[in-house]
Amino acid sequence: MKLINIIPLLIIVPLAAAFLNSLFGRIIKRLGGALALVSVVISCGFAVYARIALEAVPDKILVYKIGGWVPPFGICMVFDGLSSLMLVVINLAAFFIMIYSLNYMEKYTDKTKFYTLFSLMVCGLNGVALAGDLFNLFVFLEIASIASYALVAFGTEAEELEAALKYAIMGAVASSFILIGIAFLYGFTSTLNMADMAIVLSQKHNIWVVSFVSVLFIAGLGLKAAMIPFHAWLPDAHSSAPAPVSAMLSGVLIKTLGVYSLFRILFNIIGASDNYLGMLMFLGAVSIVVAGVLSLSQMNFKRLLAYSSISQIGYIVLGISLATPLGIFGGLFHLFNHSIFKPLLFLNAGAIDYAGGGTDLDQAKGAGRFMPVTAKTNLIASLSISGIPPFNGFFSKLIIIIACAQKAHFGYALCAVIGSIFTLCALMKMRKFIFTEDAETERKRAFKEVPFGMAFAMVCLAFLCLSAGLILIPELRVFISDAADVLLNGTGYGDIVMRASLK
Repeated sequence: MKLINIIPLLIIVPLAAAFLNSLFGRIIKRLGGALALVSVVISCGFAVYARIALEAVPDKILVYKIGGWVPPFGICMVFDGLSSLMLVVINLAAFFIMIYSLNYMEKYTDKTKFYTLFSLMVCGLNGVALAGDLFNLFVFLEIASIASYALVAFGTEAEELEAALKYAIMGAVASSFILIGIAFLYGFTSTLNMADMAIVLSQKHNIWVVSFVSVLFIAGLGLKAAMIPFHAWLPDAHSSAPAPVSAMLSGVLIKTLGVYSLFRILFNIIGASDNYLGMLMFLGAVSIVVAGVLSLSQMNFKRLLAYSSISQIGYIVLGISLATPLGIFGGLFHLFNHSIFKPLLFLNAGAIDYAGGGTDLDQAKGAGRFMPVTAKTNLIASLSISGIPPFNGFFSKLIIIIACAQKAHFGYALCAVIGSIFTLCALMKMRKFIFTEDAETERKRAFKEVPFGMAFAMVCLAFLCLSAGLILIPELRVFISDAADVLLNGTGYGDIVMRASLK
């Protein structure tokens, strides 16, 4: 199969799985899980293969023209270093989370709807990464968002419904900001194609329009990314949702809908200015420290991890906003690392809950002592996210800190160090309660290790936490550096895409 033909299949395959599940999932037992698993296996294989094959493509960019119409007149999908990174992140995380879900979701009554919504969310996320125009980026963003609203409420308890409602309202506000920003850009440039829009904006000069839409996108996509002060929805949504949903939301969704979309627009379409990058650096540093402090006081395992997600998003935003080769590399490397250790932590939380320990630290006291696989994988994930060597989180955080120091932002470098200390303290508090305290005598017999599928997913993610640092060797570094180069090209992205579309 030609590489160019794989691109639309990354959207078609999960969409087909969602469609078939909705039609036949209730009729044929266990079809839902099988279809969803097969779709993520195929999507993950396509994403990894396409990323490897991209190295042999001139300019490392492919443009899939739907119906053969050359942009800006037709709809296109753009597969470059940055979108390929996001596709690997999305589908690799979805693969392990789906394996975990096959056992975990047995305690829910309508698994078919879960698998349908999960596949639909993966379809939306892949579409956001591949979209070549702002209209379809918004459409896929909404597909992923609406699926995630329903998944947060999947348990249908009062707490979950309240969290889903809050998430949906905040998401609708964010979508309104984004849609208004797209409308203003379309009115100013008379095009929705992102490459064409970048070319038009580079030739026109209207500070008012560019400034206005930049603020709208920072507000709207900042809400999707849950940066402080746009974070209010995230702790409730992530702590209330089923563990696999929390893992997808934190590990993949907020980075794809929020971080990726924001920086794709700011760097490759509008053109990043020092004013807005300075604002984002400040928000990133504030998110690191404030969310780190808030995580220390949490007594709910999943809520603690939710605040930790806000802090880790701060690292990614801070690194990329430096707009230096090293800073962008470090930010994108941390984005990749976060998609490994944060899903693992949420899956650990789900394992404790599955074993009967719940998610409250007092109630789960001592549960982890009887779950060796969960305990060991949780230790690896905790040290990784805290930036302890030799785990993957150490390398990406160190690169961001060095990039801050290179640009003389020593205060931001200090914030990054302090944030890691807060994260370590919060997670060691969690480990003290769950994995070192003694469980109540009458509850000891109830705790046991989770089924093989759940344990297998956690072990694989833990292995990636140990080995992902190898990306820094020269032969593998292109996986991140090619994505960084796309952002460093700035609005030159428009000319590159237009040349590639003519081939």
